[in-house]
Amino acid sequence: MTPRPRLALFVLEALPNARAVRRFVAEHAADIAFVGLSNAERPSSGGLVGQVRRHLARSGPAILPYLGVNFGLPDLLAPTSGLLRRLTGAGAAASATPIKALCGSLGIPTLKVDDVNGPEVAQAFAVHTPDLIVTFHFDQILSGPTLMRAPLGGFNVHPGLLPRHRGPVPTIHALAEADPAFGVTVHRLAVTIDAGAILAQKAVRLPPDTTATRASVLLHEDGRVLLDEVLVRLADGTLESGETPPILPYCPFPDRALLADLRRRGRKLTDVRDLKDALALSATA
Repeated sequence: MTPRPRLALFVLEALPNARAVRRFVAEHAADIAFVGLSNAERPSSGGLVGQVRRHLARSGPAILPYLGVNFGLPDLLAPTSGLLRRLTGAGAAASATPIKALCGSLGIPTLKVDDVNGPEVAQAFAVHTPDLIVTFHFDQILSGPTLMRAPLGGFNVHPGLLPRHRGPVPTIHALAEADPAFGVTVHRLAVTIDAGAILAQKAVRLPPDTTATRASVLLHEDGRVLLDEVLVRLADGTLESGETPPILPYCPFPDRALLADLRRRGRKLTDVRDLKDALALSATA
């Protein structure tokens, strides 16, 4: 068995991935060289105001509850996590501790990432010399030169059944199908979005009333387990090169027509249960 690779982990912490990736960090702390935390409000993306304007122009106001539950509330409440964990008894539970604080307690270096292909990230690679990149719900595209900074390349956890539903919100597009097919894929990172060789994949059957938000939460947890299995195979030398899938159409954030169609069929992006989960994200294990 070869030594386990040192990981550069890149994450946009939000409701869909938070508990799963926190568990991953706690369980793999000895193997993580550094963690790059995406700045969702980075100037290059237009900041918070610019992003909201783009979402409204494309998707209309119907997308706002989804964005608020998945991204807005977790980000807003993260600074109060320590107090909430003390009040609720969660204490130092990894699944309730925001990633930056968790990494601090584990001695893992972190950096805020405005540009994953920029000089600050290149410096982190030079200083910490990871062997492998792992992206786990990350919203920036790694360039070829950035991928080459890690000798073993990179893996990504995608909450969809690639090659279908390439893009940032695969559970929304799965939910829009007549017979929704949910699942998770671990694949090699490539310059083309969600187009690298598939290393492992699992179809997951979810209850009929599952929202797109809840599907993403559940699938990221399945993805964590699948990623663990892939990393074990990498370390013991049994990981195959994987099958490169055909490149199917990219699935972006939904437009107004898709959201209207989901509403007509009674399919939801998010609901009150998801709201409660977002409110409790950094308070309970």
